[in-house]
Amino acid sequence: MKLNNGFDASASALTAQRLRMDVISSNIANAETTRGKLVNGQFEPYIRKLTVMEPIKPKFSDVLNREMSHGQASGGVKVTQIMNDRTPSKLVYNPSHPDADAAGYVKMPNVDVLKEMVDMISATRSYEANVTALNATKSMFVKALEIGK
Repeated sequence: MKLNNGFDASASALTAQRLRMDVISSNIANAETTRGKLVNGQFEPYIRKLTVMEPIKPKFSDVLNREMSHGQASGGVKVTQIMNDRTPSKLVYNPSHPDADAAGYVKMPNVDVLKEMVDMISATRSYEANVTALNATKSMFVKALEIGK
C-alpha cells in the first residue's frame, strides 16, 4: 500500500477546488461587464465560465504495474476544461446605457450572482473537507510513527 495515496487524492481535489473558486470569482467580478469581448466589431457581454472535473484515470501500464506489486490505486480529480455556459445573455431595458441597442435594451452577462455564491459556498465546503481529510491522514501517520517508538 502506498502511504501517500490519501495525500495525492486530497491534494488533487484541493487544486481543482481552488481553480473552481477562481473561476467563480471571475464570474462574480464580471457580472455587470457588457464589453467582455469584441466580435465582428461589436462588443459581446461576458460569458459565464464553468469548470469541468473528472476523476484521474491512470494509464493501463500504471494499473498493471500496481496490480502486479499488490499496490492500491491513488484516486484524485482534475479539471479537464473551463467551458462557457450556454445560457443566453439577459436583455435589460436601459436606454441611457452606452451599450443599449436602438430599442433601448442592453445585453447583460448570463451570470447570476446568487447562483455563483451558492457555487462558491459549495467549492469552499469541498475545499475544507479535503483539508480535513489531509489533516486526518497526517494525524494517522504521526500516530503510526509514535507506535514505532
